[in-house]
Amino acid sequence: MGGALILAAAAGALALLLLAVRLWVVLSPRAPVPRRSLSLLVVAGSGGHTTEILRLLENLSNAYSPRHYIVADTDEMSTHKINSFEQIRADRNPSATFPEYYVHRIPRSREVQQSWLSSVLTTLYSMWLSFPLTYRVKPDLVLCNGPGTCVPICISALLLGILGIKKVIIVYVESICRVEHLSLSGKILFHLSDYFIVQWPTLKEKYPKSVYLGRIV
Repeated sequence: MGGALILAAAAGALALLLLAVRLWVVLSPRAPVPRRSLSLLVVAGSGGHTTEILRLLENLSNAYSPRHYIVADTDEMSTHKINSFEQIRADRNPSATFPEYYVHRIPRSREVQQSWLSSVLTTLYSMWLSFPLTYRVKPDLVLCNGPGTCVPICISALLLGILGIKKVIIVYVESICRVEHLSLSGKILFHLSDYFIVQWPTLKEKYPKSVYLGRIV
């Protein structure tokens, strides 16, 4: 009995060690590989989050294609903004090929004024549905800026790398309204993202590993 417990403990320790090594490999920075196109997954959020993320996309080339947008299933306004943005983008460059973009919906991780206890359950449910979506899309790059919906998506993208399916680059841009403190999503994803961008020098001072590019939205 004692020998079986020792073997089980040793196996558990080995499994944790292998998981830690795999996580380190996934999170370690790698040299970028030149590509003709990059599949982009963009997480949109209600209100100002969607406006800011679309401003970031204004100057991206058509090489970032296809573009997959993730919105909460109750967020009709973001869907309208995304469709309008893509239409304007297509009208601006009529010689380009037909814009390839898709809008996907997942349950919202946390509603406004929702209790923290119930938020844990809704986030787990959202992540349960996010992984099959992320696995199907298999993006090269995830871009997000703070909505709660981005947490399950980024964790799902991270799992693709941990499982050896695909290494996904995660870029997190903290909202311009965050001057001195990170958002809750930012605190969660600070150590999980490949590039964590802040827009105020006070945040760069508090979080030296972040990337400060000034105001970009």
